[in-house]
Amino acid sequence: MLLFTMPADAQKKHTFEIKDGQFFYNGKATQIHSGEMHYARIPKEYWRHRLKMMKAMGLNTVATYVFWNYHNTAPGVWDFKTGNKNLAEYIKTAQEEGLFVILRPGPYACAEWDFGGYPWWLQKNKELVIRANNQPFLDSCKVYINKLAEQVKDLQVSKGGPIIMTQVENEFGSYVSQREDIPLEEHRKYNAAIKKMLVEAGFEGPFFTSDGTWLFEGGAIAGALPTANGEGNITNLKKAVDSYNGGKGPYMVAEFYPGWLDHWAEPFTRIGADQIEKQTETYLKNNVHFNFYMVHGGTNFGFTSGANYNEEHDIQPDITSYDYDAPISEAGWATPKYMAIRELMKKHVKYRIPEVPEQVPVITIPAIQLGKAVDLFDLKKDIKPVTNDTPLSFEDLNQGYGYVLYSKRFNQPVQGKLQVKGLRDFATVYVNGRKVGELNRQENKYEMDIQIPFNGTLELLVENMGRINYGAEIVHNTKGIISPVMINDFEITGSWSMYKLPFDKVPDLAKYTAKYKEGKPTLYSGSFDLKQTGDVFLDMRGWGKGIVFVNGHNLGRYWKVGPQQTLYLPGCWLRKGKNEVVVLEQLNEVQQKELKTTDKPILEELL
Repeated sequence: MLLFTMPADAQKKHTFEIKDGQFFYNGKATQIHSGEMHYARIPKEYWRHRLKMMKAMGLNTVATYVFWNYHNTAPGVWDFKTGNKNLAEYIKTAQEEGLFVILRPGPYACAEWDFGGYPWWLQKNKELVIRANNQPFLDSCKVYINKLAEQVKDLQVSKGGPIIMTQVENEFGSYVSQREDIPLEEHRKYNAAIKKMLVEAGFEGPFFTSDGTWLFEGGAIAGALPTANGEGNITNLKKAVDSYNGGKGPYMVAEFYPGWLDHWAEPFTRIGADQIEKQTETYLKNNVHFNFYMVHGGTNFGFTSGANYNEEHDIQPDITSYDYDAPISEAGWATPKYMAIRELMKKHVKYRIPEVPEQVPVITIPAIQLGKAVDLFDLKKDIKPVTNDTPLSFEDLNQGYGYVLYSKRFNQPVQGKLQVKGLRDFATVYVNGRKVGELNRQENKYEMDIQIPFNGTLELLVENMGRINYGAEIVHNTKGIISPVMINDFEITGSWSMYKLPFDKVPDLAKYTAKYKEGKPTLYSGSFDLKQTGDVFLDMRGWGKGIVFVNGHNLGRYWKVGPQQTLYLPGCWLRKGKNEVVVLEQLNEVQQKELKTTDKPILEELL
């Protein structure tokens, strides 16, 4: 069996097909050794470096999800060109580096990404049912798939591009098993509709599905190769694929997990290099095709991180780092796991494996002085509030991400139990501008004692911590305050004011007076000069909870609960000379004077 990498030749047309239980590229049997890496989680300037890292680990293919909501930020608004969003350039860069590409367009992605990749505003259409055989939803999916096809269909292997396979939906068998309230026939109609849209849009295949081996019944579809996620047992793999693919291969593990995802307030997951090396060797010896999920995770910059849930937690928000304990670390470093796999691949493949690229330089910066502190509430004077008899959700306010400040004045004193059962997801609570408590969906904490004086004002600063991206609850993903606010079981209605704070861009603090008040959410700003740039890790130990902007880039969320205590700042977002930083600190338990850096990530330190 021939083993080789994709030639970096975009001129010639090529063939990639499934026959006789194998993959054939230009008529020659080919093994797929793939790694998952998402363009949206890596600064564009580092794409080529990370692809070179993959190649030097011995892989010949890169797989990537496409996140619908990353490109379709509002109804009718599409962006496939700016910055990290230039998917076509990412695919072309992979080809230039001699890699095949496996495309995973969804429309559902999962991936610990906000809402599994769905645009938040789909929920505004009350007739639309997510991930179902529902015409308004299918209509929206078709628009997305057609827009995506315009960008990538000419990059398929038959056109001389590197895209060899396209996935139909994603882990649909898992969803079928979680939604037994929906008839299997309805599920299958939906899945078939997605495949039909892909074909009609110009995707040529081969197509594949991706599920746990025990979930093929709900996820497999005619005309698509069933592949298995997380299956280490070769006998089980072959048995499952044979059952749904005419008794033959190829046999592929589309998600081979060398690490795992991580939530706030839970231990960081580590999987030993020896264990992964052993499993990789098992696949190689048995001619099993595989895709490391993830080979390089990257970072959930901005508000892109998703969330899970379980029996103990109503929500489990994902941390900002998507390091994943992957072979290539968040900052693009070769880990011991990487080196072990690289040495193993050298023994098993016939194609040349290049040298490991040089690591992007890491620098530390002297403590960054934060010269100005601004009370977040001072921004209210420049925001026209939305008023309503009851609190409105983010979606009803036409806001996707960030924060909303809910404010209500009382003309009579009241005290007792404040209940916000519809909190989505985290709130700091203030009476007359003084912090009196926190509510937290992650801890299932929806109530607290409250005392509001005559003519007093109750305010809740509510944060969206990421929409659920996996499981049956994905259909319930509105944010903010989504049900009545109660005190002593009485609903609080009348003249709620809502101040929208999306933080979709860095706030301009120049026009606000410096003011610090303990316990109030505060915006800190500062600047620093550099003679040389490099990757940086911001050390957020000693801070509470919030987000950080550097030179206009939202690096993501930090939270003292851990396990993540640093934020990755790519050196390509820094500049020689003056650099600007703004931090929104929500809890503000101590006044912050400076922001420190360190030369290594801290991802395993729980409070």
